[in-house]
Amino acid sequence: MNKLRISIAQILESSGPYLRYGRWLDAFLIILIIGNVIAIVLESVSEIAIAYTDLFIRIEIISVAIFTIEYITRVWASVDKEQYKHSSLSHTKIRLKYMMSPLAVIDLLAILPSYLMLFVSFDLRFLRVFRLMRVFKLTRYSRAMQLLLQSFKEEASSLLAAFFIMGVVLIIASCGIYLIEHDIQPDKFGSIPAAMWWAMATLTTVGYGDVVPITPLGRFFGGVITVVSMGMVAIPTGLLASSFSDQLRQRRVQFAAEVAACLVDGKLCDDDKVRIERLRTELGLSRTEAEKAVRKQLNAIKNHQYCCHCGEKLP
Repeated sequence: MNKLRISIAQILESSGPYLRYGRWLDAFLIILIIGNVIAIVLESVSEIAIAYTDLFIRIEIISVAIFTIEYITRVWASVDKEQYKHSSLSHTKIRLKYMMSPLAVIDLLAILPSYLMLFVSFDLRFLRVFRLMRVFKLTRYSRAMQLLLQSFKEEASSLLAAFFIMGVVLIIASCGIYLIEHDIQPDKFGSIPAAMWWAMATLTTVGYGDVVPITPLGRFFGGVITVVSMGMVAIPTGLLASSFSDQLRQRRVQFAAEVAACLVDGKLCDDDKVRIERLRTELGLSRTEAEKAVRKQLNAIKNHQYCCHCGEKLP
């Protein structure tokens, strides 16, 4: 049983000797998820929903069954995941820890609404929105999305600080425009909470135009807030862009280090090629980037073997 569980864990993680099977499974689940999202979107059109009711029901039943089996299997085999391999926790605690992980929660939310529908009456629009949560299952297979989530995680404190500053500016803008405009436009700036709508639209540079200051002082104040908002919006964007770029750089450095370790003897054996290809897939790098890293390392080895002045081979 342990051997079967280890094999299943390797298939689910697309690692070890079952790398190819894991990729086939990932491809199948990606197609299934995309098909589900398309079906849910089309089901929102009344004419299509009525004409193909039976088809949508079959798709939902089959999909929920497959996603349920996947979820239960992932929880069961989580004790053999690479990250828990050397954990001292019991199998039960490891499984509970895995169930609380973001990807496992997304997997659960993808099937939970369909099961709740058996016991509780749901508004179909409400249920449809929650079923669309299945699109987030693609996070497991999208390296770009994983990079973005990692960027959010690493820059969490900085982002919280930036949003805190934006919150303070939002309150200042709301209070300022309220004091200036509430006597002239009591229907639009009659209270600070009402003024927050204008402040939010201005700070996010959306500017719907449904609520605008009309006094000269109000317009001047609005212009100042607009200029300030341009810098405020750029702060979290810059943080994420910088972190995203850093994540890519770290992955390339990690891959280059692995290539250097495999080429320590100047050549790649079959095991080294499998090892490098597995790491390339895990890091989400393209084949072009991988080949470039290998060529760069081979050139570095070649340059070390020959004298840069006379060109003769070094002893």
